[in-house]
Order: sequence, then C-alpha cells, then structure tokens
Amino acid sequence: MTESVVTAHPSATVRHVAELMRERNVGSVVLVDEDGRLVGFVTDRDLALGALTDGRDSTDRVSAHGSSPVVTAEPGMNVEEAAEIMVRHGIRRLPIIDDGRLTGIVTLDDLAVRTGDLELAHHMTTQITRAALPGFYFHDRGG
Repeated sequence: MTESVVTAHPSATVRHVAELMRERNVGSVVLVDEDGRLVGFVTDRDLALGALTDGRDSTDRVSAHGSSPVVTAEPGMNVEEAAEIMVRHGIRRLPIIDDGRLTGIVTLDDLAVRTGDLELAHHMTTQITRAALPGFYFHDRGG
C-alpha cells in the first residue's frame, strides 16, 4: 500500500487536478470532502477521454468527471484479497479505508513490484483489461 495518496476536494477544477497529477507524477486523484471522507475517484483517463476532449471547460468541477461510489478495501486485507477485488471490479487502483478515512492506496504496480510476482501482475493486468474493455475481447472479429 502507498500511504501518500494525492487528494483533492470534489469542487476542485479539472485543470487543478490535471496539474496535481502532473506535479505529483500520478495517474489518479482521490476526491475527499472536508471531513477527509472519500467521495470520488478521478483518473488521468477520466480527464483525457471525458473532461478535456468533449469541449468542456477546464474550470469544470472535477467531481463531474470522477467515479462514485468507489470500490475500496480495508488495511488488514492480504495481497490475494486485494488482487481479487481489483480483478472482479476491473480496476487498477484500490483505495484503502480505515474507520471511514482514506489511509492509502494499492495499485496494480504496487502489487507487481512489492510481491515480485510477475505472473500475478500479468494475470491481473489481463483480467482487469478484459473487465474494463469487454467489447474489445468478446466482439466478432471475423475470419
């Protein structure tokens, strides 16, 4: 788990969150309210494919482009449980919540690097991609 999670308020602008991603070299930002409770999740893909390419204004609230509710896990989970949740939901990032508060995040990269299990990482990447892009894997390609 990575404990230093980049966060923003849901009322932050798309531009502000994109700048945060660039400055902190991350692909996602967790949206938290004034009480530190997780209320949404936005990825660089959300911004690139939605907020910035649909002719929207970069001063739009980022919460309009994020995901909610967010799939989360608890700090006591083992690697296999976290991996199973990520595959089941087709997600690459899993925020960790302890007593209602964001305490960290587990990413696909974290699992690959920290476990050293490249086969697990490859399997997860394949399964998550299939879950996220079912039309690509299951449509009739002809021939």
